[in-house]
Amino acid sequence: MKTPLEKNGIGIFGGTFDPIHNGHIQSAKMVSDWLGLANVLFIPAHIPPHKTQAHTIPHASATQRATMVSLACQPFPQFICDKRELTRSGHSYSVDTLKALKAEYPEQTLYFIIGMDSLLTFTQWHQYQDILTLCHLVVNTRPNYDISQVNQATKTLLENHQVDSVTILKQQKNGAIIFAPPVHFDISSTQIRANLCQQQCCKSSLSPLILDFINKNQLYR
Repeated sequence: MKTPLEKNGIGIFGGTFDPIHNGHIQSAKMVSDWLGLANVLFIPAHIPPHKTQAHTIPHASATQRATMVSLACQPFPQFICDKRELTRSGHSYSVDTLKALKAEYPEQTLYFIIGMDSLLTFTQWHQYQDILTLCHLVVNTRPNYDISQVNQATKTLLENHQVDSVTILKQQKNGAIIFAPPVHFDISSTQIRANLCQQQCCKSSLSPLILDFINKNQLYR
């Protein structure tokens, strides 16, 4: 059974993962290599507080999503599926998960990996100031994204917390925001679900293990 190693920091990658796809894996692998992390914890969300619209409600069960994450992690020794949010009643707040992880690994630096869309709403998150006392934020970017278009609250956040080098990041235990090098992929779980519903091929977007699980369980049909 995989357990986090006591060195080099721990990456935290949360999401609905409905389903987990190659873009998730590529992003996590790039950040892990770039920052020299010992492990990346993939944490499937139970009820993401910000995902209330019909098109973002999970289509696979919590157990199925966790199984897919575990399967996706299998080929990568540094990747671990952490199911703690699936056993928590109510909403899955990131600050609660980070507090628990900090208590478990008090000597470790935590690197919370988020997407650009999450950064744009970060100042609206539950206890977002507390999150920055527990970890660094690592923002996955897409090519050609125009950072100048962010709202004023996000601009202020970046002015106070952004660093532009891993060296500076590593000198702090928490509170920094850094943009990761862009990963070139154009994949979304929403589009994958639509393609699967229309019986279109998704071999380029999903690992064979995930695609096999989806087909065997007739998911997203």
